[in-house]
Amino acid sequence: MSLAELRVLQAMAGARHGGAEAFFVRLAAALHRAGLPQRVAIRRDPDRAAALRAQGIEPVELPFGGWLDFRTGRALRRLAAQWRPRVVVGWMNRASALLPEGPFVRVGRLGGYYDLKYYRRCHHLIGNTEDIVAYVVRAGWPADRAHYLPNFVDAAPAPAADRARLDTRADAPVLLAAGRLHPNKGFDVLLTALAAVPDAILWLAGEGPERAALSRRAAELGITDRVRLLGWRDDVAALYGAADVLVCPSRHEPLGNVVLEGWARGVPVVAAASAGPAGLVRDGETGLLVPVDDADALAAALRRVLADPTLRARLADAGRAEHARRFTEAAVVGRYLDFFARIAA
Repeated sequence: MSLAELRVLQAMAGARHGGAEAFFVRLAAALHRAGLPQRVAIRRDPDRAAALRAQGIEPVELPFGGWLDFRTGRALRRLAAQWRPRVVVGWMNRASALLPEGPFVRVGRLGGYYDLKYYRRCHHLIGNTEDIVAYVVRAGWPADRAHYLPNFVDAAPAPAADRARLDTRADAPVLLAAGRLHPNKGFDVLLTALAAVPDAILWLAGEGPERAALSRRAAELGITDRVRLLGWRDDVAALYGAADVLVCPSRHEPLGNVVLEGWARGVPVVAAASAGPAGLVRDGETGLLVPVDDADALAAALRRVLADPTLRARLADAGRAEHARRFTEAAVVGRYLDFFARIAA
């Protein structure tokens, strides 16, 4: 089957911010650049729509509401009838539950350990980690219709952020953490660890319901002057360029895009051994792993890597090589195109 015949429809009903949502835009843009004929339907979101249009993709914006939303299902059926795709992909629960029926293969893409009741319309499932694939098989999904397709991250070159603009001394050790400010991310553990890492400055890029609680915790620990709550950032690549260590302290992390970003940007990684990072990082080789919820172990690992330039360089080089081997845009897009062609045939 030629690439021109491999028509794909993708549907995303995600939140305004999130790792899966950001990867959806990256993948749609990369598939477009690779020449795949596709249409995309998204929940109404002006920023996401603008990001797709900037890549030459005109999205169909739909409500993707609750049970009383009858419009989205009808619109998806019309879109599929007009576009006549060979493959239809639903991203996460809501979109997958609304996939239309027709003469095409239906695929659900999971970025976490979701309830499979939302995927009853699907013929195949994609997990972005091997552990998620193992989970869906344990839940009763046929192993020959469960597939591991990893993420890739934005690795385009970017100038390093100006530390002075972020109220940070040029010679200060900088720890970077990024993600939604949610209890699952373990940023409270990171703050406790930071109190035992003298002189280090923490840049925390993200927004969410835990912002006020994290601010209070920093004040209780007496480290407010060493914490920068940066909010959502459009210049994360620049932050990596100016950071000394990437920290992923998550309690629950199915994948850990930040690990891939750290590797791609040549920043050494220290992570809690939740499912995603533990499946990516080889401890002592491509990063350092510590037990989940262990602030003392996290502080010790951070002090170790900050005190040893040779270790930092070795971890950064090994991470960069791992990214180049498995997680580049070209490698991941190639796997997606092969997968689409195989199931469409």
